[in-house]
Amino acid sequence: MPELRREDTVFVLELGDDENRFSPDWLKQAHALLDELVDHPGPAALVTTGKGKFFSNGLDLEWLGGNPDQLMSYVTEVHGLFARVLTLPVPTIAAVNGHAFGAGAMLAMAHDFRVMREDRGYFCFPEADINIPFTPGMAALIQGKLTPAAAVASMTTGRRFGGPEARELGLVDAVADEDALLATAAEWVRPLAGKDRPTLSAIKSTMFAPAVTALRAPAESR
Repeated sequence: MPELRREDTVFVLELGDDENRFSPDWLKQAHALLDELVDHPGPAALVTTGKGKFFSNGLDLEWLGGNPDQLMSYVTEVHGLFARVLTLPVPTIAAVNGHAFGAGAMLAMAHDFRVMREDRGYFCFPEADINIPFTPGMAALIQGKLTPAAAVASMTTGRRFGGPEARELGLVDAVADEDALLATAAEWVRPLAGKDRPTLSAIKSTMFAPAVTALRAPAESR
């Protein structure tokens, strides 16, 4: 389950130490920790990371298999997390420590910046290979962060990108050794921690208005 710790002005949201899939309880805990961050009165920035082999493998398909009647409400909740991170009123960076697949990669994309471990782990949107089309909100999120060429290369192929390839394509902004990953991410956002929160949130909401609108619309059956 996610945990939050504070290192001066930088808050580190650890997604967990397994595949970090978005179960309903996981989503509830993530929102509670983001509430804690937002309620902090002083300067703040967010680093999101995982432990071990995975950043996140995204949707909890096992839970969905046992609760098919809750698909639409579940997707709406996942969309809500993406929209919240996308417009969070503090600077954010994903420290991608390992595999980031599907909705896990989308969560990374919702951050302002991304730094990925250089030597291990894949960044991948596998939807074309697992026959799960992107929702309009998910597509808008990814396309809002990538060039058209990068969106096509990552969204239509199911290709797995290692750190250097992900940086070259623009999926991530930088790569770092495992031991330096968190420090690199923290140093990226620490100087931005004092930005005015209402202004920053308004800028993000305007920049990514199509994605925010699509993500906040109720999920529809396909």
